[in-house]
Amino acid sequence: MKRICVYSGSNPGNHADYENSAIALGRAMAAKHIELVYGGGKLGLMGRIANSVLESGGKAIGVMPRGLFSGEVMHTKLTEFYEVSNMHERKAKMSELADAYISMPGGLGTFEELFEMASWAQLGIHKKPIGLLNVRGFYNPLVELLKHAVQEGFMRESNLELFVVESDPEALLERLADYQPSEQSFKWSELSSKQ
Repeated sequence: MKRICVYSGSNPGNHADYENSAIALGRAMAAKHIELVYGGGKLGLMGRIANSVLESGGKAIGVMPRGLFSGEVMHTKLTEFYEVSNMHERKAKMSELADAYISMPGGLGTFEELFEMASWAQLGIHKKPIGLLNVRGFYNPLVELLKHAVQEGFMRESNLELFVVESDPEALLERLADYQPSEQSFKWSELSSKQ
């Protein structure tokens, strides 16, 4: 695993544990010579992990759409920076550069990026591991929602295996490195897989 795309909040959150986990993840990635791919900002958890990777001697690659950033938000000390036309190009470029994904705590943008990659994995567009860094149990409600979607017949149980959930950054990196993609069940319950 050469590069991991990390989705995270552009705010730091209300607890020091979030910031500390971003810093710990950045250090662990740099120690394992894993490059960071992320949204290119300098604020919030995004900025904390980028700074941590760079301060630990690692490489951080930012991808940001033209017109979305200003001098106050864009991180200016990254190893590489890609400027793209729009959010769709941003996500495609980040995915192209990455060997795996980690979603840290965040808001709507983080969720949207996480679910797009999970949807792509469900459809077989990629077979890269998807990690949830479950700081302070942040993703517990999401995991329960996914299980509920399975129980209610909107997802297959095999979809739950798309996610690697850990609260410790080191443990998450180890599990992502060992990840073997599971065979996903045929998505459409009303169709035969042979059609």
